[in-house]
Amino acid sequence: MNDFTKEELLRYRHQLILTEVGKKGQEKLKNAKVLVVGAGGLGCPALQYLCSAGVGTIGIIDFDTVELHNLNRQILYSTDDIGKPKVEIAAGKLKSQNPNVSFIVFNEILNKKNGKEIISRFDIIVDGSDNFPTRFLVNDICAELNKPLVFGSIYKFEAQLAVFNYKNNKNLRDVYGEPPDSEDAPGCNESGVLGVVPGILGVYMANATIQLILDIYKSDSFIVFDLLKFDILKLKM
Repeated sequence: MNDFTKEELLRYRHQLILTEVGKKGQEKLKNAKVLVVGAGGLGCPALQYLCSAGVGTIGIIDFDTVELHNLNRQILYSTDDIGKPKVEIAAGKLKSQNPNVSFIVFNEILNKKNGKEIISRFDIIVDGSDNFPTRFLVNDICAELNKPLVFGSIYKFEAQLAVFNYKNNKNLRDVYGEPPDSEDAPGCNESGVLGVVPGILGVYMANATIQLILDIYKSDSFIVFDLLKFDILKLKM
């Protein structure tokens, strides 16, 4: 059982009050190891809230550098960070946000060669990637290794959220089958994105991850948010 410092008790005071968390729940968060795939529009808000909640070990994998056009939605970065590796900037800023958290950074592309080794080191995987080949690769490795996967995807004003491979439930291939053609699934560079959309979904992804760690996650739905109309559709998996 972990002992909490006075600083930690004060830092997490408001969530420690919650019956669903308490000291036992905070210990689960402190002992958890979460990998966030992609430090972009979805990854940034997810990382910030996982860090502030006290998830003990957070892995970040991304091969990109910060670009000017990222800044409308990737609010972990600033103008001064342009040209610098996302994983290093993200880990540095998050460490200053919560020095109790340990970070493992991978400044590389997740692929078939390194994916299994990297993912095997973590308890829960949060997929904030921006393309379907990577999403399917992450899904397949998680299914093979029996790792819960928090999935998120956006298209214009629509956001999708699901938790796959959790307590013998479905995985991404049960929903989509095969990756769609690239022209059928354009990314933000082609379709555009309002910065708040990945921000909202990233927070939902962090919420789902924290609930998984605390063992209080109850949803068995594939959730679709229409953030233009403020509609939410829940599809049973």
